[in-house]
Amino acid sequence: MNQPRNLPIALALAASLILAGCGEGDDASSSPAAPENTASSGGYPVTIDGVHGEVTLDEQPQRIVSLSPSATEILFAIGAGDQVVAADEYSTYPAEAPTTDLSAYDPNVEAIAGHEPDLVVIANDTNGIVGALAKLDIPTIVNPAPATVEDGYDGVAALGLATGHVDETAKVVADMRAEVADALEAAPQQGLRVYHELDEELYAASSHSFIGSVYDALGATNVADAADKQRSGYPQLTEEAVIAADPELIVITDQVSYTAEDVASRPGWENVSAVRNGDIVTVDADISSRWGPRLPQMIESIADAMTSLKTPVG
Repeated sequence: MNQPRNLPIALALAASLILAGCGEGDDASSSPAAPENTASSGGYPVTIDGVHGEVTLDEQPQRIVSLSPSATEILFAIGAGDQVVAADEYSTYPAEAPTTDLSAYDPNVEAIAGHEPDLVVIANDTNGIVGALAKLDIPTIVNPAPATVEDGYDGVAALGLATGHVDETAKVVADMRAEVADALEAAPQQGLRVYHELDEELYAASSHSFIGSVYDALGATNVADAADKQRSGYPQLTEEAVIAADPELIVITDQVSYTAEDVASRPGWENVSAVRNGDIVTVDADISSRWGPRLPQMIESIADAMTSLKTPVG
C-alpha cells in the first residue's frame, strides 16, 4: 500500500526547477531536490500540509466543492475543473465554473454536504466549517490568500497534489513564473508613490498584502505602509494621511460604487499629485484581488498604469 506523501512545498520547488534561471531570485542550486512525484498517475494516498494541519486523501477526489474564487480559477487552470461539482457565488471565472448560491462568508454545512463532496476547498475557516465538515468525514483544504507572490505558488502546488494533477500544475506554475518575470522586466522600476484604495472607507492594500507585494516587486513606494502598524495588509487610512503622503498613482477597482472622477472631486484632494495629473486608474477587481493564473495580467495592468503616467516620475 502506498504511504501518504507530504509534498506541497517540494512540488513548488520542482516547478521552480523547471524554469531554473528564468526569473531573478530563483536559485535552483540552493533548493533541495524534490522527491519523485507520482500523484498524477495514481499515487494516493497523499497528505497535504495545510494551515489547519495535515489533510490526507486516500484517493483522487471526484466531487470537489470550492468556496474560494481563487481556488476555483486554479482548479480549472491545473486540469481539475471536471472534478469541481459546485463553487461559491463569487466563483464567476472561468465561465464554465459551476457557480451556485453557496456562501464562503457564511458557509452552511448542510448546503455543502448536499453536493456530496469528497473534498472541500476554502480560503478561511469561517464559522468553524473545517471541524463541522470533519464530523461528516469530508476532508477540507484551507487555501488562504498568500501574503506574497512566492507564497502563492505553494497554494497552487497543494491543490495540484490533492487533485492528482501534479504534472499540469508544474506547467501552470512554470508558465506563471515566466509570465510574471516578463511583466516585471517590462515594468518601469521608478519608485513612484502608489495608493491602492479598496473602498470608500479608505481601507488600502499595504506592502504586507498580496496586492501590495506586487507593487513592491514593481519598485513602487506604498503610501499605506505607514498606517499598517499591525502588518495586517489592509489598514484604514485617513483622508489627511492620504493627502499628506501625496500619492503619484491612485488605483481603485471596478467593484467599488464610485469612479475615478469621484475620487478626484473629494474636498482637499485637488493638490494630490495623482489627482492633479489625472493619474487615477481603475483595475479589474477579480484580477487584482485573486491569487491565481491571471496574476500576470494584474502585473501588466499596473505596469501599464505606471508607464502611462501623465506626468512621469523623475
